[in-house]
Amino acid sequence: MREDGARWMRWLAVSAAVIALDLATKAWVSAAFQLGESRELLPVFNLVLAHNTGAAFSFLADAGGWQRWVFTAITVAISIALVIGLKRQHRNTLVAAAFALVLGGALGNLYDRLTLGYVVDFLDFHWGRAHFPAFNAADSAISIGVALLLWDGLRPSQRGVAGEPARQEKP
Repeated sequence: MREDGARWMRWLAVSAAVIALDLATKAWVSAAFQLGESRELLPVFNLVLAHNTGAAFSFLADAGGWQRWVFTAITVAISIALVIGLKRQHRNTLVAAAFALVLGGALGNLYDRLTLGYVVDFLDFHWGRAHFPAFNAADSAISIGVALLLWDGLRPSQRGVAGEPARQEKP
């Protein structure tokens, strides 16, 4: 049982790696750029320093400040649920990886929101003058995690004939 407890906690290391990558990249871009500064790296990709006081796609960014605490509470609740889910699903590699990525991304953005009052965004993809909203490494981890969960949900069930239990992945 002790080994099983250590095994699920390995997924927390994935979350910690996401947080470390996210915070390091945000610190670098914040030191190297002025707010609003943009540098083209590719014809469709810029680095830009943006501060987002809202949620995804700057949702509620101009709401006056209360959204910081609502998004904080939502993130804490989701993070607790993800840790519980990670502990329960740690043997399902795909689901555990997804939970770990979403958890790391959520906590990376939560750190910004609590310490800065906004989330640092810096990845700017565009086509001509049409720009996708800037995002960061935490947002990327969340998106990949959600995509993995969707993929898992769309895969054919592993249930056998006559309602046999699903196959368990080997520990």
